[in-house]
Amino acid sequence: MNRRLFLRYLQQSPLLALAAELGGQPARKALSSPKDALDIFDFLPLAEKNVQSQHWAYLMGGADDDGTVRANENAYSQWQIRARRQVEVDAIDTSVTLFGQKHAYPIWVAPAAAHQAFHAEGEVATARGAAARKAQMILSTNASLHVREVAPAFGGPLWYQLYTQAEFEVSKRLVGAAEQAGCTVLAITVDSATTSNRVTANRGGMKTEARCRACHGLTQADYYKEHGMYEGIDPALAKPGGRAVTWTLVERLRATTKMKIVIKGIMTAEDAANCLRNGADGIIVSNHGGRSENSLQGTLEALPEIVETINGRIPVMIDGGVRRGTDVFKALALGASAVGIGRPYIWGLSAFGAAGVERVLELIQTEFAITMKLAGKQAARHISPLDVRRRNI
Repeated sequence: MNRRLFLRYLQQSPLLALAAELGGQPARKALSSPKDALDIFDFLPLAEKNVQSQHWAYLMGGADDDGTVRANENAYSQWQIRARRQVEVDAIDTSVTLFGQKHAYPIWVAPAAAHQAFHAEGEVATARGAAARKAQMILSTNASLHVREVAPAFGGPLWYQLYTQAEFEVSKRLVGAAEQAGCTVLAITVDSATTSNRVTANRGGMKTEARCRACHGLTQADYYKEHGMYEGIDPALAKPGGRAVTWTLVERLRATTKMKIVIKGIMTAEDAANCLRNGADGIIVSNHGGRSENSLQGTLEALPEIVETINGRIPVMIDGGVRRGTDVFKALALGASAVGIGRPYIWGLSAFGAAGVERVLELIQTEFAITMKLAGKQAARHISPLDVRRRNI
């Protein structure tokens, strides 16, 4: 029995359900509607059932033994929230402002590739769900659909994530298409100087296997047919950079666009200082959801030194491991301007399409608002390091 089947067997085991109930935690039941979800984890059983096993392994896995995926999540459990009392919190302000645009909540939809691997409507469904909850969406270079198809469904300015390409003209064309579709922020990913060793994804299935060839071709041209942003680009030219994204390259890209330039993938104070020196408009603290390096350092653990270096001069955002509204609160308390979620909204997408994405965002937004009230915070902008403390172990 492979690991996937064994875990599914455990999930379905009546003994496990009984143990959960005896421990005071009723077993999760299959959802019939997104409205029935009490937290984001309720989407997992149906999402996994709906998605091909290879695609599920790709979504859930990270680099090597997935240690950094776990580190991202575990980092949040190391911080406690200092609850305050006797503060008037009937009306609170959960909004934040980024690059001159006001957002209802400090929670955005992080870029993820190939949404049609998880739902037939792909990024269009994600965009509708995000728009319903007024959450900013960042579209991936490797989206299933072209930005011009997604933008109308979102109904506002998207942000665009760029994987730089070996041929600069291809990068320039991708950036131009994003800007033409109304994108206002360009998030340049810098954490993928080389390929990573994604063991879980590779165990799930390789494209050379018959079960994967059913929906994937083997050539570079086949790959780009599956990703809408490469429409009209010669497949012989369209290939990932596979090298460090230098500041020289960033400057060349900056010269081609009026979009704000955000550097995604920063994990150290030194690199944050370089972002300041080189005129970046913002930073996203990120380790690619644990899919690039297996550093075993969670993004929340890296956040304080970066915030100290930036010292409020540009926005510092963060993604990786966010699963609850309490996580959002902790990230803001440690200095983040806003927080991105990745895998959870794909669980919602996989289970119910746009309605699932909407419900995942609603749950995390609601949890965040509740946390603010119980911590005595009347506005998101007032959340500070005084509102959390490190757990004593």
